[in-house]
Amino acid sequence: MTHGLVFGKFMPVHRGHLALIAFAAQRCDRLTVSISVTPDDPIAPDLRLGWLRTLLANWPAVEVVAEADDFHDPALPMDEATRHWAAFIRRRFPTVTVFFCSEDYGDPLSQHLGLPCIYFDKARQLVPVSATQIRAQPAQYWDFIPEIVRPYFVKKVCLYGPESVGKTTMGRKLAAHYQTQFVREVARDLITDSEFSLADIERIGYAQTEAVLQATKTANRLLICDTDLITTALYSELYLNAVPPVLADLEKRVPYDRYFLLNIDVPWVSDGLRDLAHRRAEMYSRFRHELDWRGIDWVDVSGNWAQRWAIVTAEIDRILV
Repeated sequence: MTHGLVFGKFMPVHRGHLALIAFAAQRCDRLTVSISVTPDDPIAPDLRLGWLRTLLANWPAVEVVAEADDFHDPALPMDEATRHWAAFIRRRFPTVTVFFCSEDYGDPLSQHLGLPCIYFDKARQLVPVSATQIRAQPAQYWDFIPEIVRPYFVKKVCLYGPESVGKTTMGRKLAAHYQTQFVREVARDLITDSEFSLADIERIGYAQTEAVLQATKTANRLLICDTDLITTALYSELYLNAVPPVLADLEKRVPYDRYFLLNIDVPWVSDGLRDLAHRRAEMYSRFRHELDWRGIDWVDVSGNWAQRWAIVTAEIDRILV
């Protein structure tokens, strides 16, 4: 029986990895895909393991495992480093008869293991991408990222600020411009006036968080959000003099890559629900304080609508590079 091995960090798994695994699976009776794990890995091992097991679920002859990489020393020359790798492979995978890779380490590792290395697309002409490139510029290599992995790399931006500063209008236009998802303020669907309770605030918190998490699954590189849980907590404090503790936990579940604080230098527009026109400056200060207190960087969005659009799109274009 031919037992093949493919190993790497898969940080993240991408279409090049999947092509390599498919190539290997077609050339052996059994294939082990081993994820190398270190404490300093920027992407959690469990997440990578879950991605690969899901992607390879329909390959019954392929086993996915995660192994602690406590044997690699990047300071060592290639020949010495692969000697350590070979010792680990012989100990952990004694039945392996062949391994597959696309890297220069294939030849020295083959010599130390006494096993053949079968190369796949070593020049990376078939799938011209690397995990390092994806981590550095995910938006530029979006088509090489499997759908199940893409939510990890979606850039989430929050349009943030008090009432009637154009968040919803801008959010919808941005989503159309970038051909992606827009998450509106779910509170407007759950409450109809300023009479609400802490239980209502909790319900809003859970619903807003779930809306963002679900939209992230189908977002195209970028997710535009009309509000956040800081805003929910701020209004809870304002109207009820209390904030449900769960909001702090929910806030941590959705970190944003960029906050845009929209200024109040635009006309107030009444919509039947807004009631703080006389406190616009105070509310703007409160919103700004909440970001500063948390140490969150933010972008000031002021001026007329054209100026605001230019500010926001320039920053989004920058983070999508």
